[in-house]
Amino acid sequence: MRTFLTKNTSLKILSVLLAVSLWFYVSYRGESEMSIDAPLEFKNIPTGMEILRQNIRKVTVNVQGHEQAMHRLRQSDVHVVVDMSGTKKGENQIGLDKDNVLLPRTMKVQRIEPTSVKVVLDETVSRTVPVRPYITGSPEKPFVLAAIKGTPAAVRIEGPKSEVEKITLIRTDPIDITGFDDDLTQTVKLNLNGKVIRPDVSEITVTVTIRKGQK
Repeated sequence: MRTFLTKNTSLKILSVLLAVSLWFYVSYRGESEMSIDAPLEFKNIPTGMEILRQNIRKVTVNVQGHEQAMHRLRQSDVHVVVDMSGTKKGENQIGLDKDNVLLPRTMKVQRIEPTSVKVVLDETVSRTVPVRPYITGSPEKPFVLAAIKGTPAAVRIEGPKSEVEKITLIRTDPIDITGFDDDLTQTVKLNLNGKVIRPDVSEITVTVTIRKGQK
């Protein structure tokens, strides 16, 4: 009986040792590398200025670390921060290296590509411009479009000076009145056409008045 218990205990100890050894092997069997495309983040942009454009929005970061930790690495864990201190209006070329990358402690940066970014800065300005509702289609005959009213009729926009100065009005997304025979009130978004501007409202209310036409 004692021999059986001794053997049983020995087997249990051996099993535990094997399990621990396997865990250490899996956990520390070596390092691996991974390439991650990370978006650029900007800080310390000079007061009264903003980014008009940049030649790249992401960089490829080659990260090295223990294999187990690398399996858990996500794009959101990698931050590439560009310090804009000392930059000026116009084009700025800023170097990128390992110091720009923030990673979990157990990992390190092998390389980053590309190694620079061109950023164009412009003054931030604002102005008020009218909003023009964009109406498409025609009412049911014999009805006709009598009036269009947008509320608010104008919005304040903010953005890079060179962009804001080009804008004389902002249109809305289209409102189709095909086949209508009565008045229409609709909330509709502003159409910025990809412009780098920020309106103080994102949508307006448009009232379309439809009347019976004269014979």
